[in-house]
Amino acid sequence: MIKPVKAMIISPHPDDAEYGVAGTVAHWTKEGKDILYVVCTNGDKGTSDVTIKPEELARIREREQLDAAKMLGVKDVVFLRHPDQGLEDTPEFRREIVRLIRMYKPEIVVTADPYRRYLWHRDHRITGQVTLDAIFPYARDHFSYPDLLEEGLYPHKVKEVLLWASEDMNYRLDITDTFDLKIAALRCHKSQMAEIPFQETEFENWLRQRHKDMAEGEDFELAEAFHRVEIFW
Repeated sequence: MIKPVKAMIISPHPDDAEYGVAGTVAHWTKEGKDILYVVCTNGDKGTSDVTIKPEELARIREREQLDAAKMLGVKDVVFLRHPDQGLEDTPEFRREIVRLIRMYKPEIVVTADPYRRYLWHRDHRITGQVTLDAIFPYARDHFSYPDLLEEGLYPHKVKEVLLWASEDMNYRLDITDTFDLKIAALRCHKSQMAEIPFQETEFENWLRQRHKDMAEGEDFELAEAFHRVEIFW
């Protein structure tokens, strides 16, 4: 039997979770909580290097994600391996997420906010929306995907949802003591860090300021901020 996890982090691409929630994940794992990563795409288009083949980039990014997860104390990573820029809001994709929610029974699900306006990667919008739909009502109702019952995967009610990169942030968590781990995990994504138009120290300073801004009004220095939804039904 699979042990239930405290939180399931559902990421559109390798490295998105490190930007969105790595400081919080590091805090949870330091407390001994089990965290599961679910990475929806293989990231095979995330480069400006025209000499690399997509399948090789996908392999590189998967290794990088495993290294980052290990850095944060995350023991299990599920790769769905959909093509980058290829996610669609389909019953099949939703079933994959419902299946994992019923299998791992997370208290908390964390993913990208699908409602962000203006420029926002389509895979982020689709991941967020499909995840929210999977949580409610599909993972909850036993007549949704009844074939999962034949696998012994019965309904599960998630208690809380955290959405990163939200324009309606209503919940902040202290990452002052885990910011360095967040940076270290991001540095594991070498293929992606090479694409950032900053020197390494400039990037760290930019990210630190971003998390200072998120902590404004709190009694701690650095925060990750989310839109939080509690589920009571």
